[in-house]
Amino acid sequence: MDISVAIDGPAGAGKSTIAKIIGEKFNLMYINTGAMYRAVTLKAMNANITEKNVDDLVKLVESLEMHFEEERLFVNNEDLTDMINMPIISNNVSKYATVAEIREILVKLQQNIAKKFNVIMDGRDIGTVVLKDATFKFYLTASNDQRARRRYDELLSKAIDVDYDTILNDIIKRDYIDTHREVNPLTKAKDAIEIDSSALSINGVVETISTYINSNTKNIQHSL
Repeated sequence: MDISVAIDGPAGAGKSTIAKIIGEKFNLMYINTGAMYRAVTLKAMNANITEKNVDDLVKLVESLEMHFEEERLFVNNEDLTDMINMPIISNNVSKYATVAEIREILVKLQQNIAKKFNVIMDGRDIGTVVLKDATFKFYLTASNDQRARRRYDELLSKAIDVDYDTILNDIIKRDYIDTHREVNPLTKAKDAIEIDSSALSINGVVETISTYINSNTKNIQHSL
């Protein structure tokens, strides 16, 4: 049976971590769509292309060949995984992600991958736009403080000097941008299962999602 899983939610909710684990557990190809927008942001900033210079942005994105090797993103055969997770990229990615032309290009790429493989994708418009007919949809969220703390601990573990209050303010600002952008804003799909991970461990979230997938996969198979 073909399976696709969509996980949406705000920044710092743990989408990528959970999606990778679920992908391994159910033998699904993990596609980190957020990383793709981060890569565009990195390349654009390096080329001094602002989000307002749409024509040059489109040319740039069309020149990029992206693929994943396990959870690592390669762009034109260069591993950009570590660079795209730097705070400066996190602080700017929402600006580039609001560009309709860029979203259109990346969404088509993501949809083409999903046609060929059983996938799990995480992002902000997976269940509402990219994989509207996904077999399973989840909306993962957490409190602002919890999300900021997770991001703070993650960056510290990578020896990146960061300030907690700055991260918290950036998350609040990014939430506003993501939920108010004109093109495909962050929103929960009507048929998505919402999970608040504020008081849950990673294993707790994985168990919740896994239980739902296992029980409903059986129901789907019985109905075929």
